[in-house]
Amino acid sequence: MSNLLSVSEAAELLGVSTKTIRRWEGEGRLNSTRTEGGHRRFKVSDLIGNKQDNSLTVAYARVSSNDQKDDLERQKIVLEAYCAQKGWSFEVISDLGSGLNYRKKGLIKLIKLICSEQVERLVLTHKDRLLRLGSDLIFTLCEIFGIEVVIINRSEDSTYEEILAQDIIEIITVFSARLYGSRSDKNKQIVEELKEVARQLK
Repeated sequence: MSNLLSVSEAAELLGVSTKTIRRWEGEGRLNSTRTEGGHRRFKVSDLIGNKQDNSLTVAYARVSSNDQKDDLERQKIVLEAYCAQKGWSFEVISDLGSGLNYRKKGLIKLIKLICSEQVERLVLTHKDRLLRLGSDLIFTLCEIFGIEVVIINRSEDSTYEEILAQDIIEIITVFSARLYGSRSDKNKQIVEELKEVARQLK
């Protein structure tokens, strides 16, 4: 192997796309020289020094409403402790919002990181913390980009009936909030009735 690599050779060495190599060069994260023909060339020594740039672990936490903020903090503590114990370089992203909302700020940031090939693994406390209906779509993205998915509490996953009940409750909660207003007495009554139904199903 020559000491100077082309864009495609650099991408193969680092395990990323040629688009990522060009972006990193544009951001100043990689140095390059130019041939007489204007082609980029990268030193192997420079690339090896950047080989761990795409080894970020992202831990994602989410709760649906403000009254679950304590649970959000617990999730973050569990995720931080787990990642630190493994010795991973990590970032925690959190969201407060419905699992049916695909436009949450944290979720969008997570998807962008996945697609920019900066993530080595995704860590969750439970599968449903990602999305209520659609988490498999994110897991497919992770598979495409070679990202490991770690779910800490797999053994505590809910039964099919519990998952279905929670999905229905969240759907009705979201739509009743849109219909009556999230702080209205009518909406609060519906939410409480739904929670009681959920308790009876467990």
